[in-house]
Amino acid sequence: VMYVMHGYWENEDSLMKMGAVQNMLGNLIASNEAEEMIVVFPYIYTSKTQESCSGMDLQNSLNYDNFINDLFTDLMPYIEKTFSVKTGRENTAITGFSMGGRESFLIGFKRPDLFGYIGSACTAPGLAGAFGCPLKEEEMKFDEANQPNVVFISSSKIDSVVGTSPDGYRNIMTKNGVKYLDHVMQSRGHDHSSVKPHLYNFLQMLFKE
Repeated sequence: VMYVMHGYWENEDSLMKMGAVQNMLGNLIASNEAEEMIVVFPYIYTSKTQESCSGMDLQNSLNYDNFINDLFTDLMPYIEKTFSVKTGRENTAITGFSMGGRESFLIGFKRPDLFGYIGSACTAPGLAGAFGCPLKEEEMKFDEANQPNVVFISSSKIDSVVGTSPDGYRNIMTKNGVKYLDHVMQSRGHDHSSVKPHLYNFLQMLFKE
């Protein structure tokens, strides 16, 4: 199973359309470049008081961060009960775009026992370090027993939305001794032009024996 998370203001359909995942994955499977998998596109804005994002501020960001609880208590058990899927970290991947990329890193670093493959594209700021961030910089690492098979980060040099935040995460991971794969695009935007290359590369890394 691969869980794919959308960005700020978006919904469960956004990345499926932006990434053209159905055709891409189908073609990669047909050419033996990717494994068969179930891809889940959840709605990740999780609030007890409102259905959708109302602004780009700390409270709304925390409502995105809260998806980690829905994922573990409801969504993953539902997927594993409803579909014929392999379980365990070696069979489970997570990735996302922008705010979804931030959530993918948050979830991946919090629960590496559940995810053996962690990806993030055009990662939004605010994950680690400063006041209000859900992680401390020293928490962006893995213990010896839960080293992921793949940690993959993609970003564009001309992304004016998230700016240099992906580079900040690279610096933290490098400082913390995290082994990661890196893809820097020279001329892609904060949109489908970055999502498609990220997913195309990440899909081919997953669930290889």
